[in-house]
Amino acid sequence: MNDKASTIICLAQEHLGDPYVYGAWGSPCTPELRRRYARINPSHATAIAKKCQVLNGSGTSCAGCKWQGALAYDCRGFTHWLLARVGIEITGSGATSQYNSVSNWAERGKIADMPDVVCCLFRQSGSKMEHTGMHIGGGRVIHCSAGVQTGNIGQGWTHYAVPVGLYSADEIQKAGRIKVRKTLRKGASGDEVRELQTMLAACGYDVGAVDGVFGSGTAAAVRAFQRKYGLTVDGVVGRTTWTEVYDQFRSIQSDNGTPNAYPGTALRQGSSGQNVRL
Repeated sequence: MNDKASTIICLAQEHLGDPYVYGAWGSPCTPELRRRYARINPSHATAIAKKCQVLNGSGTSCAGCKWQGALAYDCRGFTHWLLARVGIEITGSGATSQYNSVSNWAERGKIADMPDVVCCLFRQSGSKMEHTGMHIGGGRVIHCSAGVQTGNIGQGWTHYAVPVGLYSADEIQKAGRIKVRKTLRKGASGDEVRELQTMLAACGYDVGAVDGVFGSGTAAAVRAFQRKYGLTVDGVVGRTTWTEVYDQFRSIQSDNGTPNAYPGTALRQGSSGQNVRL
């Protein structure tokens, strides 16, 4: 990972919890800023004012506001702000125009073909991109929707785009591709189930035999894992559970001094390195 990508990740994480204001591009959140964007975007004026204690009448100043001193953005303002911090400017007033501006991107396409690099993500609805965020590697996403928050690539993202100037073509080619995993539940079978069982067992959960069959033992282990880590306890392994299982598995490997790699990295004949040895 290069310095620009690392800076974007650090900035995105540092600004988790910053507020969403429709139309904003990374300016300090103040009543004046909210008034300005409410005037510019009257259809969003109520929502913009509602979250401000001065504008909604619950306070007379910003004192005590959880967003005092924070920056404000909407979704495309957040990704634009992050890229601008490392000297990359992308054009487009909204997510759709950003994605459609071909000159913005070194590479773009559907999520199934995404390289495991820091890049912009988009969520398509009909002919438009209704949302955008920043992939920070390993399937993890930070985006601004009701505030800057974390997510993952399994949450409806449909397209990716790597900004010009963030990576060389060689860096993109060597990054490997993110594997969008299947949702697993009781009755499933195959290599992905076996991989899930291996990771859960390494984390101390009794899955029974590591046989690639999602039976009662694996389902019980998944529910116990979900309960411990505050996930929806349904015994179904979607993207959020996959991500948490991997994080815990990686943590154990790191504690044991074992090299680790994101299990979604695509490997094929001729691949080499730590991913293959793992």
